[in-house]
Amino acid sequence: MVAKETTKAASREEVKKTKKQAKKKQEDKKQPEKLKIRIRLIPIWLRVILVLLFMVLSLIVGLVVGYGVIGNGNPEDALDKSTWQHIIDLVEKE
Repeated sequence: MVAKETTKAASREEVKKTKKQAKKKQEDKKQPEKLKIRIRLIPIWLRVILVLLFMVLSLIVGLVVGYGVIGNGNPEDALDKSTWQHIIDLVEKE
């Protein structure tokens, strides 16, 4: 003999509705979450200044390495004004 089930078969919509209601009840029972306040170690304005400083520093290091090591010149000459004036004169020569 086959025993009859006492529960009624539910449609998909009914199952979804009951799941939503159960989920809503659980959310209502939860206490409101505390807002997390993030305190930055380094402020944004200081980050911008640091990035600009690192960019200038890397430019200077690149000039010294490029002129002194790759170009077989004196690395200190890469920062002289006369060296750059000579390069500008060569570029603008007609």
